[in-house]
Amino acid sequence: MKTCLGIELGSTRIKAVTIDDGFKPVSSGDCTWASRYENGVWTYPLEEVWTGLKAALSKVESRDQIAAMGVSAMMHGYLAFDKDWNLLTPFRTWQNTITGEAAAELTELFGFNIPQRWSIAHLYQAILNKEAHIPHLAHITTLAGYVHYKLTGVNAVGVGEASGMFPIDSAALTYDAEMAAKFNALPKLRDLPWKLEDLLPKVLTAGEPAGTLTESGAALLDGLLPAGIPFAPAEGDAGTGMTATNAVAPRTGNVSAGTSIFSMVVLEHPLKKVYEEIDLVTTPAGAPVAMVHCNNCTNDTNAWVGVLGEAAKLFGAEPDPGQLYTKLYEKSLEGDVDCGGVLVCNYLAGEGVTHIDAGRPLVVRRPETKFTLANFFRSQLYATMATLKIGMDILGTEGVAIDSLTGHGGLFKTPVVGQSYMAAACGAPVTCMETAGEGGPYGMALLAAYMRQKGEGESLESYLASRVFKGVSGSTIQPEPAVAEGFNKYMQQYRALLQVEQSAVNTL
Repeated sequence: MKTCLGIELGSTRIKAVTIDDGFKPVSSGDCTWASRYENGVWTYPLEEVWTGLKAALSKVESRDQIAAMGVSAMMHGYLAFDKDWNLLTPFRTWQNTITGEAAAELTELFGFNIPQRWSIAHLYQAILNKEAHIPHLAHITTLAGYVHYKLTGVNAVGVGEASGMFPIDSAALTYDAEMAAKFNALPKLRDLPWKLEDLLPKVLTAGEPAGTLTESGAALLDGLLPAGIPFAPAEGDAGTGMTATNAVAPRTGNVSAGTSIFSMVVLEHPLKKVYEEIDLVTTPAGAPVAMVHCNNCTNDTNAWVGVLGEAAKLFGAEPDPGQLYTKLYEKSLEGDVDCGGVLVCNYLAGEGVTHIDAGRPLVVRRPETKFTLANFFRSQLYATMATLKIGMDILGTEGVAIDSLTGHGGLFKTPVVGQSYMAAACGAPVTCMETAGEGGPYGMALLAAYMRQKGEGESLESYLASRVFKGVSGSTIQPEPAVAEGFNKYMQQYRALLQVEQSAVNTL
């Protein structure tokens, strides 16, 4: 049986999933890892990429039957190399909010929102900071692009991944030439020995071949995979999430909710204005997408689940972690629709959407608040999507139509709970499929299958709709008016809470 392999280097886990010709997952493996905050920068040591990949792949069965594969990873960030691919500065991840000056200047220059986490913002901030590595640059790429290059020798990324590095021209399916020319003309670049186009990886679209596993690439993996496996273009977690949820057509969207949370809505028409809260990226086929990206989602919730688990152990209980999450999620359904006045700000890192540059997790309540476990945990879950709602409300004012949203990621593993809250927050039906908990590597495996199996001229949209998801059912929850009203009431207080959060950042 031939399979396709999808790899994802996520924020907390490195995952590998194989699927069969019927697009069903047949084997998987994973390894946990975590970012580090070193010298004011969120980073991962690159040696952990390879130890983690090998640990995840070692658990995958029938590795000699893999017919195609691809690499995905958390989008954005900054990996800078010299001409010999020596790393010039530690990897700067999407979590960093250290490029505010560059992002603001480039947004004004381009008339196009450049978020702080984008690769071009990191590059220009390093130029503004006069960092020593800048004259020695020969390549900048993303984590997925780096792993893809090391395994294949091909310095290229998929167009969706590229759209988180530098703005894309969706007609030309490559970097926007006019904006690149404006960047190259900036006075700060006058004496540098390179142009932007010299640094960026080549752009490929879904379905194009992107090299094969080389002998040296196979050696990096200790021979766990045989050389010669064809690769699909490397994609980011946004593109794989859209693919895994059949959300690449106009008026469709998806929400990925794990360590971070982001929504992707495929646009029918351009937005009328530039919004700092909205990123404009693309599908893996290059169609324009509005993205609301928030750095904080379940990390603070995970910490509270750990504390509550510790409390249970004081009484001799050893709750299964999965069951503990399920019980607490389900308990939240008993809470008041507005959480009874209990407020949570879950910021461990800064948030570009709300213009807060660092995080201080908070639980705030008035003396008369109904402080129950159900209200507290409901507030925890509302908080995971509250910042996302701020961006989604902007899309609503722009008249962006959303027929359906598909949810995936850890927030949706417990049936009904996350779905019902997300439907209320976004004002749209939310569907979850069986693969809701593992969108990234599954989506990358589907992109590898598309490259291998697609017919002449068959679009990704058609392939997913007519082959992969035809007849596939999921559970769909419509927005419940009472919950939506309660969520909106919660949001009025949440927006005020952000002033408290900013004060906490300033004083603690």
